Amino acid sequence: MASKYLSFSSSSLLGSSVQQHSNQSKSKRHEDSKSRVVGCAFAAPPRKKLWKQGEYPGISETSIPGIYQKPPIKNVKKMLDRKNKAKAWVSTVTETLSDRIQNKQWLQALQVFDMLREQPFYQPKEGTYIKLLVLLGRSGQPLRARQLFDTMIEEELEPTAQLYTALLSAYCRNNLFDEAFSTFNQMKTLPNCQPDVFTYSTLIKACVDASRFELVETLYQEMEERRISPNTVTQNIVLSGYGRAGKFEQMEKVLSGMLESSPCKPDVWTMNIILSVFGNMGQIDMMERWYEKFRNFGVAPETRTFNILIGAYGKKRMYDKMSSVMEYMRKLQFPWTTSTYNNVIEAFADVGDAKHMECTFDQMRAEDMRADTKTFCCLINGYANAGLFHKVISTVQLAGKFEIPENTSFYNAVISACAKADDLLEMERVFQRMKDKQCLPNSTTYSVMIEAYRKEGMNDKIYYLEQENKEQELVASVT
Repeated sequence: MASKYLSFSSSSLLGSSVQQHSNQSKSKRHEDSKSRVVGCAFAAPPRKKLWKQGEYPGISETSIPGIYQKPPIKNVKKMLDRKNKAKAWVSTVTETLSDRIQNKQWLQALQVFDMLREQPFYQPKEGTYIKLLVLLGRSGQPLRARQLFDTMIEEELEPTAQLYTALLSAYCRNNLFDEAFSTFNQMKTLPNCQPDVFTYSTLIKACVDASRFELVETLYQEMEERRISPNTVTQNIVLSGYGRAGKFEQMEKVLSGMLESSPCKPDVWTMNIILSVFGNMGQIDMMERWYEKFRNFGVAPETRTFNILIGAYGKKRMYDKMSSVMEYMRKLQFPWTTSTYNNVIEAFADVGDAKHMECTFDQMRAEDMRADTKTFCCLINGYANAGLFHKVISTVQLAGKFEIPENTSFYNAVISACAKADDLLEMERVFQRMKDKQCLPNSTTYSVMIEAYRKEGMNDKIYYLEQENKEQELVASVT
């Protein structure tokens, strides 16, 4: 049993060796043969095993020089944290820039944008530049818009028709016709920046607003030569200009052409323009008549349509009809917007009805409706008309708390309130703050202040303001 156990547990060669020692009668030749067999067995090299990667216990990737060593888990975590923080920072700056643009805070928007441009990951984007150019144009900063456009060129961002149109729009909004047409002519020389219908519509609107109707006809002819068809937006712009200028024959001609044209059918914007024209002129009967005509044409009103009606009724102090329209909006489930409340607040502000004005504003806040610059301009004017100048101050402070954009209209409202209170010292402080905030005064600013000085016989200050106004107009015309 023992020999069987050994032969089972040992190799066959070791088993033959045990048998040799137990049998002494075997010949020496047989022992030599056995020795050779044993010797050859132990001298033979072992069979080579093919190890899998990472299986052999003596060698690993980290023990061989020149092979990348994986970092410890702790370092990987730190590296991921840094990347996540960088991504979060990028998102924060981008969101901040978008927020400043949305809130029309042009100076803060440029500051955030400059900070963004200094980062190594920054890549210039067309959409960002278009938004900033439009913001600067609407904020009365055409020169800064030009500087921003030049910065874009320096960053080697390929200009497009949309970018040029945004710059042209900034000039048009600020009545810089020479610069606008210069940009327009430059676009014609660039193959990839040819003017389109939006470019022409922008120029036509500027000409219409300035009552330069002869230029409108020239632009229409050029569009026809270039085979650029005007769209409904273009026609609505011209329609609005003729209406505001009292050129009702031309207005009806354009409107008739739209009714006969397939691609330029009247839409709700057409309806709103016609209603605004007659509403602003106080022609309520004509406004209501055209409202019925458009309804018969199949044009459905929208929230802005009802806001126009509310504003028109409010200016004529037709409060019953104003309330009826608001109730009709509720019935049709049209939401009351900021413009809706602004029109109602303005109606009460014009007559100095502070009580109803405040009730409307309180209801506006109760419904979580966001107030804008016009809201506070109306409130300031209303309190000034009611002689409640202490509430003018609190309203200005509230506007600062709500971070309401302080544009020219806002400062004009405060300056007008100071003039009505005969507080010329505070009026001058507000005027200086307006300049410090790089908010350009306009003709309304100067006329209000000059009238206030004239009441007090302060001819020297009147002369100073008149000269300053002329210098500003000269700079605007030169630049």
